[in-house]
Amino acid sequence: MGPKFHQFVFNKILGWKGAEGEGLYPVDKAVILAAPHTSIYDFVVGYFYYRSMGGRLKIMIKKEAFFWPLGPILRHLGAFPMDRQNPQQMMMSIIHEMSRPDSKCLLVICPEGTRKAVHKWKLGYHKIATACNVPVFLAHFDYKTRVIGTGPRVELTDDARADTDRIQQMYEDMHLTALHPDGYTTK
Repeated sequence: MGPKFHQFVFNKILGWKGAEGEGLYPVDKAVILAAPHTSIYDFVVGYFYYRSMGGRLKIMIKKEAFFWPLGPILRHLGAFPMDRQNPQQMMMSIIHEMSRPDSKCLLVICPEGTRKAVHKWKLGYHKIATACNVPVFLAHFDYKTRVIGTGPRVELTDDARADTDRIQQMYEDMHLTALHPDGYTTK
């Protein structure tokens, strides 16, 4: 199934209008932060958007979602299981994979780390991006306007917490509406 099929599903079946921003990312390797994340439906919307543009993403999903028959389907769609009990091992595997010279990986991470409202976002994306020397881009879902946003690129410093606080403020300034608004906060 090609981009036209995915675009049909994205626009006509899911009811999304399209994207605002930069479109697909102009690199082979990057960390893409996606927020707000309050539902597995965010994965579905993002998948059909990027496939409609001819892109392929990798996304971490909690390992508990990889039961039969959903597990093989998720893997085929670009998801891979994350063991929340052992995030360090998972992060090292990602860093190893993304550091390979022949690797092409646009890794999507939801910095909230859960579908529940949290005040301090996770910092793992920062460690992965700096260890692999790859750029970080922002992406967002706005369920009020039914538009996905892509870009901009965010320059990181050596201070992961300050960078994350700055990114949270950038998302706050967008005034996004999550699928489940009570599950999303940037403060």
